[in-house]
Amino acid sequence: MYSSKFFKMGFKEMVPITTGVIPFGAVVGTVCSEAKLSFFQSLFMNLFLYSGTAQLAAVELMSQNAIAVVVIATALVINLRFLLYSAGMSPYTRQSGFWAKLGVAHTLTDQSYAVMVANKKLQTPIDSVSFYFGTAVCMFIVWHLSWMAGFIFGNFAPPTWNLDFAIPLSFLALMLPSLKNKKYVLVALFSTIVSVALYNMPLRLGLLVTALLSIGFASILTTKGRPRD
Repeated sequence: MYSSKFFKMGFKEMVPITTGVIPFGAVVGTVCSEAKLSFFQSLFMNLFLYSGTAQLAAVELMSQNAIAVVVIATALVINLRFLLYSAGMSPYTRQSGFWAKLGVAHTLTDQSYAVMVANKKLQTPIDSVSFYFGTAVCMFIVWHLSWMAGFIFGNFAPPTWNLDFAIPLSFLALMLPSLKNKKYVLVALFSTIVSVALYNMPLRLGLLVTALLSIGFASILTTKGRPRD
């Protein structure tokens, strides 16, 4: 039985993170409008793709008359990081039904996943899924409202505000409290250096490769010194 208590907790903890989502959603809405996509075309892409970075890339390619295969392949490559998020969510959803798993899969975002993983008050998988859906609903509402505002009114945030920095800063705020020991700090530094070094990788694969290398590095650190069976 899913808990309304943890759902509300997840919703509330997601609210501060959405400050970085609002300008991003407005930018996506503005780009869709400038690309001459209709409101309903943009709405359906927003509902079914539901990935800001992939949407921006897809709209840019479509505006350049790229073939459908290229648009789809680009969006898939950009979203490969969700394979890692899905693997991280699987232990929590094992006791959930099909529709709950489908809901988690469709609404999975960087922000919702990060907020759930950062929370240390969740004791059971059911509590974790309830909490996650709270974050996902909050994210879904804010994203679509900001996208709609951007589509109708244009990017209402002045460029001089540099609100693009709000997105990585929101993740930084989630990461810093988790750096509790030397190993965590080393993994954070390793991933930072590698991500910068691989930034210009083709097909935007730098993020995925960085994540895989960082997981491997973290695995080496955590297993080092353990007694062998």
